[in-house]
Amino acid sequence: MERLQDKVAVVTGAGSGIGRAAARLMAREGARVVVADHRAETAEESAALVEQEGGRALPVAVDVTDEDSVAAMIASAVGEFGGLHVLCNHVGGTDPRRDLDVLRMDMDELDRAVARNMRSTLLGTRYALPHLIRAGGGSIVNTASVAALAGDVLQTSYGAVKAAVVAMTRSIAVQYGPRNVRCNAVAPGTVLTPALENNVPEDVVASLQRTTALPYLGTPEDIGHTMVFLASDESRYMTGQLLVVDGGMTMQSPAAEGRRAQLPL
Repeated sequence: MERLQDKVAVVTGAGSGIGRAAARLMAREGARVVVADHRAETAEESAALVEQEGGRALPVAVDVTDEDSVAAMIASAVGEFGGLHVLCNHVGGTDPRRDLDVLRMDMDELDRAVARNMRSTLLGTRYALPHLIRAGGGSIVNTASVAALAGDVLQTSYGAVKAAVVAMTRSIAVQYGPRNVRCNAVAPGTVLTPALENNVPEDVVASLQRTTALPYLGTPEDIGHTMVFLASDESRYMTGQLLVVDGGMTMQSPAAEGRRAQLPL
């Protein structure tokens, strides 16, 4: 398929997991992809995978919290490929060992959360917008989280900054829709990324699976396919929206797991 043929896409956080999957899937759909990550070696690894699959990729090391670094990333995309049509702001997250409840959270981690999630999204968008407008329009895809939709006992900062990303997505959509720039967000649930599988015990992963309505957890490709859809013209009449891709986690009643036992086998 060629849903992104002749498009140029920048994907941040593309060194592994969801970002890497999104970059590879966009390339398979015909996009020339800037694979950006905070580590040059992981960006190069992802770019090599794209190239091995017949796509075109440019690896870029970027600090998404630094304005000059983000500006250079966008300039590299335009300089290498001649324009820009898609921006995927995927960098985010917090350290769950420091991002605790309100009384015990590390306030420095709050500042890092704002920088990595909110500031990075704003900076990427700020520097991409003139090129998207110049191209006649384009698509911005932001990564939010189901943490933006409900309270939790930990990661107070994470839920707050991801809710801010959702609000920012809507403002961008309203402000630049008249210039044919769309902006949507994806809210992943629990996804079997390398970070999850390498750091979370198997029994905890199993307990997370029980919170979903489906009998499995998502993969990076599940989120990547959603990002491809939002980047493509198939979603041309969608903007300012939040697509929740969580296996039914947020729509399932908390009582559902226990009540399943009442069903006949």
